[in-house]
Amino acid sequence: MRSAGKIRLLLISIFALLVTVPLLLPQPPASSRAQQFRQRSEQAEREGLAEPFKGIATKDGVVTGLFPMRSTGVSTEPVRKAAENFLASLTDAQRTKAQFAIDDPEWRKWMNQHFYVRQGVGFEEMNGLQRDAAFGLMRAALSAKGLKLTRDSMKLNETLGELNNNDFEQYGEWKYWITVMGKPSKTEPWGWQLDGHHVVINYFVLGDQVVMTPHFAGSEPVIATSGKYKGTSILQDEQTQGFAMLSALDDGQRKKAILTLSKTGNNSLTEAFKDNVVLDYAGIAAADFSTAQKTRLAKLIELYVSNMDDGHAKVKMDEVRKHLNQTFFAWIGGTEPGGVFYYRIHSPVILIEFDHQLPVGMRHLMKDPKVPFREHVHVVVRTPNGNDYGKDLLRQHYAKHPHS
Repeated sequence: MRSAGKIRLLLISIFALLVTVPLLLPQPPASSRAQQFRQRSEQAEREGLAEPFKGIATKDGVVTGLFPMRSTGVSTEPVRKAAENFLASLTDAQRTKAQFAIDDPEWRKWMNQHFYVRQGVGFEEMNGLQRDAAFGLMRAALSAKGLKLTRDSMKLNETLGELNNNDFEQYGEWKYWITVMGKPSKTEPWGWQLDGHHVVINYFVLGDQVVMTPHFAGSEPVIATSGKYKGTSILQDEQTQGFAMLSALDDGQRKKAILTLSKTGNNSLTEAFKDNVVLDYAGIAAADFSTAQKTRLAKLIELYVSNMDDGHAKVKMDEVRKHLNQTFFAWIGGTEPGGVFYYRIHSPVILIEFDHQLPVGMRHLMKDPKVPFREHVHVVVRTPNGNDYGKDLLRQHYAKHPHS
């Protein structure tokens, strides 16, 4: 019996060692994982770019004439100068990696998932002066709120690495890349892109017009409760005000807005490589809202638009308000405080999705990893009807000024 007891204790000890020291178990080599990531990236690009760009639209097709070339009266000179300063800070080799043609497919090659193999120059390879110049570009293009959202999302990616046994090969604050499309110019079209896990900014410039979509923001977790950036949080206003919008509806309106009370998975429809999604309006039209409800909806939209610099955000909000009666609000999920949900705001000139997602990087910390939770949020802002990446403005520019 004593001998059997000793054997039992030995087996328990071995089991405990295997559980608490996973590094003793065989691990896939880094080179193998890198190869898998590249293969998955190439497959995503092949499938996502198989069709020429058309833009997100309803089944009736792209509506034309929504985005005329015009002067906004809001200068883009600070952004142009910041972009030139950033490019000048790079080495020749880095600059070659960072620059693409204005109509290059690179615009459409972005992904919010961590495995994606990206182009451009990465923050990890930048020195301090180059990083300062990169943030200078963001500071010129974004509002203070938009810059904070971007930086905090990057910091929370560091938190995710900490929560995964300090896995900074897959996650980290500096795993983000910048590309510049075209040459920064006062008159010719150009733009830049920031691409990385849970942070994507596409910023197109033509004269003093700006299009800042597709724009992706998110994180897992959205609130850091430990680690280097403890206390950092994002997208709490978007969450709170989205729920408040639903709560502001009467019973009849809510019945129209809610597509389903069941929220069992991810509901975002317009993330990476979804440039040509056919998406009809759903939910309730703001034409059925009271004046107070319309004001609340406009303020909710402004939470997203105001990540742009203040001047161009005002220009975009003027455009949004012109189409407010044609704007739809749709909801998936419960109606009790503290629950998980998805909401979509959809008009001819803007499309916004907010989604509580299933756990991915934090699956190992969840009691039930098969249900969405509030610590993984994805937000996407799009310009439907053909003007994501400023494509409709670029088309009009080429029609007026043919390029060989």
